[in-house]
Amino acid sequence: MKKTCIRSTLLALAVIASITRAALAAGYDDKEALAGLKEVKVAFDLTAGDPKALLGRLNIIDETRQSLIEQGVTPHFVLTFRGPATRLVQTDASKIKPEDREGAAKIAAKLAELRGAKGIDNLEQCAVAAREQGTLPERVVPSVKVVGNAWISLMAYQAKGYAYIAP
Repeated sequence: MKKTCIRSTLLALAVIASITRAALAAGYDDKEALAGLKEVKVAFDLTAGDPKALLGRLNIIDETRQSLIEQGVTPHFVLTFRGPATRLVQTDASKIKPEDREGAAKIAAKLAELRGAKGIDNLEQCAVAAREQGTLPERVVPSVKVVGNAWISLMAYQAKGYAYIAP
C-alpha cells in the first residue's frame, strides 16, 4: 500500500514536470499570475523520506526557480528539511537504508548544485528533526545549514513575506 502511494506520487510529480516543460516549450507562460511582480519569496517545507520523491521535489523546485528567472521574476527560495527527509540529507551512510544510499547521494549532489544557484537564499536542516531521526547535526551534508527549529525558521520566513509551500 505504501509503495503504491509513493509510486503514484512520483508518477504525478513526473507528469507535472513534463507538462510544465511542454507548456513552456509550447509557448505557455505565467504572465498573468506574475504580472507586476519583480520577485517572489517562498519557503519550502520538505519532509519526504523516500529518496526518489525528495529528489523529484528538488528537481521541480529547481525547474520552478529557472522558469521564474526566464520569465523575468527573481526567486528567493528557502528549502527546509525535517521529518523523514532528515535521514536523506546526511553524510553517514550507515544511517541510510542500503537501498536509499544511491538516491541520497543524488540528493546531496542536487543540494550542492542548488546551494550556489541564483534565487536560493538558504538550505536548512532542523536540529529537532535531526535529533528525532537519530542524525547528528555535524553529519548533515555540507551544503545544508543546521538551524535550531525548522518550524521557528518557517514562521520567521513567513513573517518576512515568504509564502509557505509543503510539496
